[in-house]
Amino acid sequence: MSHDTQASTLAPPPSASTVSNANPWLAVLSVALSAIVFCTTEFLPIGLLRYISAGMRVSEGTAGLMVTAPGLLAAFAAPLVAIGVGRMDRRSVLLGLSALLIFSNLLSMLANSFPLLIAARILFGIGLGGFWAVGAGIGSRLVAAASAGRATSIIFAGVSIGMLVGGSGGALIGELAGAGAAFGGALALSILSFVAQAIWLPKLPVERAMPARELLGIVATSAGRSGLLAMLLVLCGQFAAYTYVTPFLAQHTGFDARAISGILFGYTLIGLVGNFLVGGLGGRNEKTALAATIALFVVSVSLLPVLGDTPVWTLALMAAWGLAYGAMPLALQMWVTRAAPHVPEGGMALYVGNFQASIALGSFVGGLVVDGFGVSQAVIAGGLLGLIALVVLYAFAGKVLEPGTR
Repeated sequence: MSHDTQASTLAPPPSASTVSNANPWLAVLSVALSAIVFCTTEFLPIGLLRYISAGMRVSEGTAGLMVTAPGLLAAFAAPLVAIGVGRMDRRSVLLGLSALLIFSNLLSMLANSFPLLIAARILFGIGLGGFWAVGAGIGSRLVAAASAGRATSIIFAGVSIGMLVGGSGGALIGELAGAGAAFGGALALSILSFVAQAIWLPKLPVERAMPARELLGIVATSAGRSGLLAMLLVLCGQFAAYTYVTPFLAQHTGFDARAISGILFGYTLIGLVGNFLVGGLGGRNEKTALAATIALFVVSVSLLPVLGDTPVWTLALMAAWGLAYGAMPLALQMWVTRAAPHVPEGGMALYVGNFQASIALGSFVGGLVVDGFGVSQAVIAGGLLGLIALVVLYAFAGKVLEPGTR
């Protein structure tokens, strides 16, 4: 997911009953906390991958299914939940999805076999896709119209915070106490977020259900089709490489667990800078912003296997990679929003589905490459997919999103 405040357009205007909530910003924070926990749980296996691989006696490529399985389920869940909930009160929907998050984390914590762990991750994927399909624009319903953008930004900040906690925290906790303890921490946070929403979220009725035909509205435009294809390719490249970054840093550069935890923390922290940078550029030219983001990703990832045996170069390239990925979801979402302004809800649901499908496919492809050729080759494959995405962007997008066009 991303941090784009334009997601606020996906929800209906706030009603009087919504805005009159006594603690609107506490309601926003409760949804933001849920976003943090969902994203923490999503990226937790990346930091834990080595430990689960060794503890459950599966290959590192097979362990990557912990990322593939929920991504695949989330890809289907996002559009299905967006359509299936109809006019159901969104407070009830979010609480139900948060309850599913609690159960999946409990099952993950108690799992004593890899198949059981995968089953827990599948349940999590359903909750993840549903949460973003429903929660992406909920901020604009919790506060007055003038504050809608700020509310949505706070909710989407949960993505970066979740990556910080999940990736680096998972690596550290896995080293100190094992994977079960890491999932136990996620369980505690998921209970806290459920309680916060139960206390602070007001009723959120809706007047109009999203028709299924809106899902395909974005593919009716050339910019929409090229953007979705480029998005699929570059995010597949991102997660083909990033899912296996922990064993790469350990095997190729020789960093220990504590150093890897710090690197992943810095990677995501620098990503926040990338988000702000693309926010300033994207308003003037979405195509340039997205192309620059993908190009930086390609260069940094492609050079890692070449220069990654030197710690200084590894740190510099990981920083550049973090900057690129921090900007990428926002740049992609701005593209999708601009390409299909006539179907904002359908565009967002398809964006979420495509994003999660990319995570699933990328981590799966990366796993095949890791098991067949090695970790370094998975990183190279990620860079190659990003390069193809850049070609698609310039070959098929045309001038639809050039400055001044609407």
